[in-house]
Amino acid sequence: MGATKRFIYNQSINEIANIAKVFAHPARVAILKYISEQEGCINNDLVDEIGLSQATISQHLSVIGDAGLLKGRFEGKKKCYCINIERFEEFQILLNSFFIKTKTNCC
Repeated sequence: MGATKRFIYNQSINEIANIAKVFAHPARVAILKYISEQEGCINNDLVDEIGLSQATISQHLSVIGDAGLLKGRFEGKKKCYCINIERFEEFQILLNSFFIKTKTNCC
């Protein structure tokens, strides 16, 4: 795999790419949907609900977490997750702005 050249793009474009990465996989969308419907979610619940292995769920949670869309807290040895609403709203504003500007630029 080649080296990334993310540094040549501005922060806004890189953030949109991070958002797109989260929503580019149906399992991540399903994970976000499931977590949003719960008061808290333990990783094992996701394995049962989504139907993927623990390792695969953890990889998806890592991508979602790297984008800042999750908050987590430990309950004993298990981690409970919830949606980071503030970050979710930031993404919504950023994407809406991008779509509006892009649409306005079109002839």
